[in-house]
Amino acid sequence: MLFAFPGGPAVKAAFARHLLDDRARHRQLDLVGPPPLASRLVSNAGRAYTHAMSEMQQAIPAATLVLFRDGAGAPELLFVERAKAMVFAGGALVFPGGRIDPGDHALALTLGGDPDDTAARIAAIRETVEEVGLAIGLDPALEGDMLASLRGALHAGTSFGAALLAAGAKLDIAPLVPFARWLPAHAHMRIFDTRFYLARLPHGAPDPVVDDTENVRVFWATAQSVLDDADAGRVHIIFPTRRNLERLARFASFEEAAADAARYPIRPVTPWTEEIDGLPHLRIPDDLGYPVTAELLTSALRG
Repeated sequence: MLFAFPGGPAVKAAFARHLLDDRARHRQLDLVGPPPLASRLVSNAGRAYTHAMSEMQQAIPAATLVLFRDGAGAPELLFVERAKAMVFAGGALVFPGGRIDPGDHALALTLGGDPDDTAARIAAIRETVEEVGLAIGLDPALEGDMLASLRGALHAGTSFGAALLAAGAKLDIAPLVPFARWLPAHAHMRIFDTRFYLARLPHGAPDPVVDDTENVRVFWATAQSVLDDADAGRVHIIFPTRRNLERLARFASFEEAAADAARYPIRPVTPWTEEIDGLPHLRIPDDLGYPVTAELLTSALRG
């Protein structure tokens, strides 16, 4: 039996290794009456190819900031709308954020603490400056021309460390509250290992200004209003954003959200497919604080 196998030599090598491992596991089970050869080969090949692709595709470390401001009722969160041309989450509403750069790791070493967590906090702070022009986690807080100069330097390619030095500012990562970590596993998509942080908008902060590159719009809205707009088809949100908004919509203040975040471990959330009542659903664990843990696969927007 022949299989059309996409991928280069490295993928094929990983495929062969996992296929052999799968056969070894089958022998260890000492099964009586194995399934027909053709069925077994197809099943083993599929599992081995999935393992091979997972091995070859490395998750991209990223960080995002869920920014709160007090509203008349429920707190408002800051959203950006991704440009439709973007490969990841094109046209969707997301929170400000992006990849963790080598420079973020270098700065993390100067601050101490868990280097991966510290680098992620720094990336969330940097990306928020770049994408919406708000300085969170900086001492002193920058505004006006100083903030514009910092943002301009980052857009021009200056390292965050050098830009902070020129602005006379230091990092203060303590206001960022760890909230969640998502690590999806779609073999056909770009995969991000994203850490989510909560933070409160500083008093007197300027209005956000969209970068008009990766994003086309920035605005404040409550979690529930965005969920309602998504349900009505007026906006698009991807599966992790929807689950996080359902969780955040329950809180009447930043303090309540931060307290809830402290009650649960920060463990990578990797959705999986599971049949429920005869229909395929995308599921997440039920012990991490999320009120909704499954969605029909046909309606889930995966990014």
